[in-house]
Amino acid sequence: MIETRVAIIGAGPAGLAAAVETSRAGLSTFLIDEQERPGGQLVKQIHKFFGSREHYANVRGIDIGKQLLTAAQNQGVKTLLNTVAYGFFGNGQIGVYDRSRGVLGIVKADRIILATGASENPLWFPGWTLPGVMGAGAFQTMVNVHRVLPGKKIVMIGSGNVGLIVAYQALQAGAEVVAVCEILSNVGGYHVHAAKLRRQGIPFLLQTTVEQAMGKDEVERVVLVRLGEDGKPDPRTAREVKADTVCVSVGLSPLAELAWMAGCRFFHLPELGGWVPVHDEWMKTTAENIWIAGDLAGIEEASTALEEGRLAGLGVLYSLGGVEERTALEKGAETRKRLSELRKGPFGEFRQKAKDKLKGETSSH
Repeated sequence: MIETRVAIIGAGPAGLAAAVETSRAGLSTFLIDEQERPGGQLVKQIHKFFGSREHYANVRGIDIGKQLLTAAQNQGVKTLLNTVAYGFFGNGQIGVYDRSRGVLGIVKADRIILATGASENPLWFPGWTLPGVMGAGAFQTMVNVHRVLPGKKIVMIGSGNVGLIVAYQALQAGAEVVAVCEILSNVGGYHVHAAKLRRQGIPFLLQTTVEQAMGKDEVERVVLVRLGEDGKPDPRTAREVKADTVCVSVGLSPLAELAWMAGCRFFHLPELGGWVPVHDEWMKTTAENIWIAGDLAGIEEASTALEEGRLAGLGVLYSLGGVEERTALEKGAETRKRLSELRKGPFGEFRQKAKDKLKGETSSH
């Protein structure tokens, strides 16, 4: 059994930021992740971030991950990689499975931070099980991490930031992007990402979705269809395009299995990806000694995950007496102010309103 003051499950931006915070005060901290390398989504993000210095403006995601990991390790954080946290057994005990050695074990912690991230939402249509239909995140992992181009003619379904970024990275990898399709009447992601594709002449097909993927053993053709005024596909507009890959980017859902197992109370917020653990202003859940951060606390951007990780780490420190109350309150207020700034504007206001709903749900119980 490994005993530690703090165990953090998930080594993405939220988990790494939380580890930096808790270890800074000298608390023994273990970072657990099922992947072979830490960083989460950062390891495949080759684009530069923008915003402020606190959010690593003009630094590539992969480099942000390296910087966070170095800071954590320099402060004594221990990592358990290629290790699955599969359940809770009470009294702060986490069941873990080391896949590299095939060994089961227990990590016992005084405080636990869940930063388990999110999973891609699927999209059902005839032919969706054909090889060549995949999530945009899976495509990005294959290209940027494993250096494998899974297709040469791409249809992207969804124009949120993930869809736009991955479509551009597909171009960089040498693929052709046939079209970016979006069921809404407007592009869902940031203009800066969409503009890169427009400058390359990539068509944006609004109020359009995939009707069917066709092929004998893999995707060879894709039928696209526009939506009518009633929001339903208009068969008269169906057209067939040649493609060998359909990338699906239709949102994410929090990876909440461990939070459910831990007995956290949940609240359903579609604006944040679905069922989200109820948490207070320090990211503390309703379960004893369990905090959350990042996409598990609601689907947002990586910069938000960083700030929530810092806040959860600070909350854990505060609960353990590892930081003076005045310092904790001041730093907590500063972090929440930065979070509020990140949620301003058309892409963040609806998330802030959802977070306010959650805050009301927390205070009412």
